[in-house]
Amino acid sequence: MVDTDGGSMNLGLDQILSFKRDPGDRNRTSPFAFTGNRFEFRAVGSSQSVAGPLVAMNTMLADSLEWIADRLEEVLPEGDITQDQRATAVVTVLQGLMEQHSAVLFGGDGYSEEWHREAVEERGLRNLPTCADALPVLLEDDVVALFNRTGVLRPVELESRFEVYAEQYVLSIGVEAKLMVEMAKTIIYPAAMTYLGELAATASKTQKLGVEFDTSVITSLSESAGALLVAANALQDAVDSYEPGSAGEHMRYCADTIRTLMDDVRTPADALENLVADRLWPLPKYREMLFIR
Repeated sequence: MVDTDGGSMNLGLDQILSFKRDPGDRNRTSPFAFTGNRFEFRAVGSSQSVAGPLVAMNTMLADSLEWIADRLEEVLPEGDITQDQRATAVVTVLQGLMEQHSAVLFGGDGYSEEWHREAVEERGLRNLPTCADALPVLLEDDVVALFNRTGVLRPVELESRFEVYAEQYVLSIGVEAKLMVEMAKTIIYPAAMTYLGELAATASKTQKLGVEFDTSVITSLSESAGALLVAANALQDAVDSYEPGSAGEHMRYCADTIRTLMDDVRTPADALENLVADRLWPLPKYREMLFIR
């Protein structure tokens, strides 16, 4: 039987009312999950590090604690302070925090489209779905001021990190796009054409024998193979034709143009995976990766 009692949260402050702690994981698929009394990173890629996010979060935490301390000093009277005065000051500051930041509190389905719309349209929160959207935030005035004010990173150091992160993103997308074109043209397309040839030969033979042959698979196979080649050529042209600009511009181009064209290549490739005979398909299929064959 699962224990649904997470106990009480003890913050070590008599002024804070005790409250029940979440008994466990809120969401096992979240990359940054709240697990009762802490946050933890999950499913970090082999080439990734949590050091950067930790620097940002610890910087924000330090700045927030300093802000709280300043507010407490403002509302606390001078001289000897009683327990009741201290408690009143803490509650006053906490009320101010909730009024300013309660928009981030949400206990529903964080993956739903309804929440995304509510977060942006009603609560005024930002939704940054790609690296190209998120990384430029490092150069915004309030972010630069935060890191500079706390003595963590100077403006030039923050800018250098943006340049490095942007270059890593651009290089990664470039490598993946070129590999996708190669796989489409030299692995998937030939396999599709081989199977198409077999089906066409079979259809021709059966028709000579006066046997009706359903050519719907041949038609679908031919259309998907053609679409794959067109999409792969378009992706190749987009990769080759880009003229280098600033890191931000190149990153935006990769996110808006290259990534969109990569999706265009994947769509017919996925269709072909469901059409080409299993013995001819040269790559592991999703079901083969998920289950032992």
